[in-house]
Amino acid sequence: MTTDLPPIDLHAHVETGIAAADLTALKAVVFAPTRTLDAARTALARTDSWTVWGVGVHPGLVKAHKGFSQEQFTHLCDRTPYVSEIGLGGKSRVTPSTQQATFTSILEVLQRSPRITSIHSCAATEAVVRHLTNQPIHGAVLHWWLGSDEETDRAIDLGCYFSVNPAMARRTDLLRRLPLDRVLPETDHPFGDRSCGPTRRPGNVVDIEQALSTLHGLSPARLRRQTWHNLSELVRLTRTRMLLPRPVRVSLTALPPTD
Repeated sequence: MTTDLPPIDLHAHVETGIAAADLTALKAVVFAPTRTLDAARTALARTDSWTVWGVGVHPGLVKAHKGFSQEQFTHLCDRTPYVSEIGLGGKSRVTPSTQQATFTSILEVLQRSPRITSIHSCAATEAVVRHLTNQPIHGAVLHWWLGSDEETDRAIDLGCYFSVNPAMARRTDLLRRLPLDRVLPETDHPFGDRSCGPTRRPGNVVDIEQALSTLHGLSPARLRRQTWHNLSELVRLTRTRMLLPRPVRVSLTALPPTD
C-alpha cells in the first residue's frame, strides 16, 4: 500500500501492561478499550505515542458495573479522547436494568463532554439505537455493528459512525449500506480478526481495508486516506484533538485532502 499514513484500528483489546516498544512496533494508530474503570486508571497513566487508551465499562462484566460511578467515569474521561468499551449486550449475565442504568449514566456524561465513543451492541442493536435516540451524542461509533437495515438507517440518521473488522468482510450488503465517510477499520483483536492467521495482531486492518476498497472501487491508499479523514471529522465533532497523542495530532494536521 502506497501511503505515508499508518493504519487506524479503532477497537483492539491490548493488555495495559504491554511494553511501550511492542505498541510502537505495530506501526499503527491503535485505539485500545478498557473493560473496567480500574483498568482505565492503569491505562491512562501510560504515555504511548500511537496508542489511544479508552475508558470503558463493559456491558458483559459484573465487576465493571459494580465498580462504576459516574463521578469517577467523568474524571477519567477528562484524560482521554476515547471512551470504550461501553453499551449493551443481549447475551450478558448482567441484568438488562443494570446495563441500561450504566449506559444511561455514561451517555449523560458524554452529552456534556463528547468523546470518540466505541459502543458495544451485540444482540442489543435495537436497544442501543433507542438509547442513542433518547440521549443523542456526538462521536458515537457502533463497533462490530450487525443491526437490521432499518436499525442501520436509524443509526445513520443519528449521525453514528461504524467500525468494521475482518469478521464482517463478507457482510457486503451491510458494508455497502454504511456511508464510506462514516466508516473506520477495527480488528477487535483478538475476537474480530480470527481469520487473519499469523498476521493477526492489533493494528493489522489490511484485510478489512482491502474488502472496503474493493467494495467501493478505491485504491487501498485512497481508502486509508478516507478513514483518516473520517477520524479527523470525529475529532472535530468531539473537540478532542488536544487529548490525542502528539504524533496522531501531527498526522491529522498534515492530512492530504481527499480526491
